[in-house]
Amino acid sequence: MKFVFSVVLLLGLGNVMLNAQVTTRPRPAEWNNLVKGARFIDRFLPMHEGKLSKDVWGGNNVLPRYIDNGIEDEERSYWGGKIIKGPDQKYHLYVCGWPEKSPKGHHTWPESIVYHAICDNSVGPYVIRDTIGPGHNPEIFQAKNGKYVIYVIDGYYLSDSVNGPWTYKTFDFDARDRKIIEGLSNLTFAKREDGSTLMVCRGGGVWISETGLSTYNQITDKRVYPDVEGEFEDPVVWRDHVQYHLIVNDWLGRIAFYQRSKDGVHWVTDPGEAYLPGIISVHKDGLCENWFKYERLKVLQDEYGRAVQANFAVIDTLKNEDLPNDRHSSKNLTIPLNPGMLLTMLNEKPITAETKEARVLIQAEKDFKPSRDLELKSLRFGSSEEVNSGKGSKVVGTLQKGNDMIVIFDAKACHIKGDEFAPKIIGQTKTGDMVFGYMRLPWVDYTPPILSARKPIIRSSASLEVLVDNYGLKTSGKSKLELYLVEGDKQRLIAHADIPAVKSYEQVKLALNTSEQLQEGKNYHFMLRIKMENEPDTEFTYSDTCKYIR
Repeated sequence: MKFVFSVVLLLGLGNVMLNAQVTTRPRPAEWNNLVKGARFIDRFLPMHEGKLSKDVWGGNNVLPRYIDNGIEDEERSYWGGKIIKGPDQKYHLYVCGWPEKSPKGHHTWPESIVYHAICDNSVGPYVIRDTIGPGHNPEIFQAKNGKYVIYVIDGYYLSDSVNGPWTYKTFDFDARDRKIIEGLSNLTFAKREDGSTLMVCRGGGVWISETGLSTYNQITDKRVYPDVEGEFEDPVVWRDHVQYHLIVNDWLGRIAFYQRSKDGVHWVTDPGEAYLPGIISVHKDGLCENWFKYERLKVLQDEYGRAVQANFAVIDTLKNEDLPNDRHSSKNLTIPLNPGMLLTMLNEKPITAETKEARVLIQAEKDFKPSRDLELKSLRFGSSEEVNSGKGSKVVGTLQKGNDMIVIFDAKACHIKGDEFAPKIIGQTKTGDMVFGYMRLPWVDYTPPILSARKPIIRSSASLEVLVDNYGLKTSGKSKLELYLVEGDKQRLIAHADIPAVKSYEQVKLALNTSEQLQEGKNYHFMLRIKMENEPDTEFTYSDTCKYIR
């Protein structure tokens, strides 16, 4: 299935220019079988009503629109930006921009200035409070010590307060013998459970810093994005009370993908589009603000870490068509998101073929009462794969617990396998609104050790050393290191060693003897594999010229 975007017709752009920035990607056939709530795009809600106007800049595709949504004005073109709620209970947007009249038009972006804007609500209009300094694609987060960090390409600003003052600094990066995937730009950050920071770079490599300000260490040597065709950029990563989330955008195909992970290193891709142009910025009456590009997605999180609002950098036309003192420009746009229900799995033991019932606590919240609002017969529970296609377990009973509700499902149809870490519920309310939610499983370890090896140090033709670090949040258990010699499509085990217990953020040195006589000066292809009990294997492949280091 292929999609034709109506914005192309609305803008009436030439084929030559259009082909340079847009292509059409085929969708997997199984996406046709997804139910409402399977795709991340299903979580976008109608925009908050605001000041509607057509007497402003922009093509007909974005007129009329809410001009008090996000931040926009006639003076600047805005791009990037992230919103957080500050200790003052106000909403703070850190966004970059440049004068709209700049001779290079949109291509003035390398000269961006970062601004701090505020609003009493999360939607807008945001008003600039102060200027922070040069920088592009800002993203704010808190380091382990509570300081605020505004990342910009090639550096960051640091402050004790959301209001500054800000000091410019640069991060330290250690690729740990791995190739940096597509360079270190457009970084995105998520706080781990111990306050440390996980970072994903534009190319899809995963990095970890113990404090958010200390050295960022590369963990992966391959991108974690979906294994599909795409020109990927604009990753955004966040963690809620259940799992990590990652969305990455194929800017050329103008399709974004949604992924989930229990540890931020090993990811699964959920089916369906995360977002698409011309669909997500819709008013309650159905009017669509049909922006040509939606980029630099960031999310506003609630106290549980759930994404409750998306904000995008949007432009009404091709970037090359945004010229000085014309009708075109860009802004930061906000769209509310369905945050999902708060769910707790009450079964303490893994669900097997012998398990009869699965009990899930659905928590009441402001404006949501399960017993009052849920259409119980619509609920389906089970693995994401099952419920996303309309399968899964049905409700067989309920129990009231104050304002909360315990929902009992037939366990036989939930199909929760051993590698499932966040089963899902999809359904609807009595008024037809979509509901969904993920939950943790009591028998799954969500803060596992993360063992990662560096390139071996070759001492002689048959002896070498390997440094293994633990970037996980607990001490490692039984594990093993294996070194393979790669010859074409074949792998041959030449050395192995047991890895002793390694504490979090600590390192161990392993001595190995090889069955292969390694010749100095010869180029070899190696693969290191770490095998841990109850966790996926991790691999690190590299090529190197053998040199004895004594």
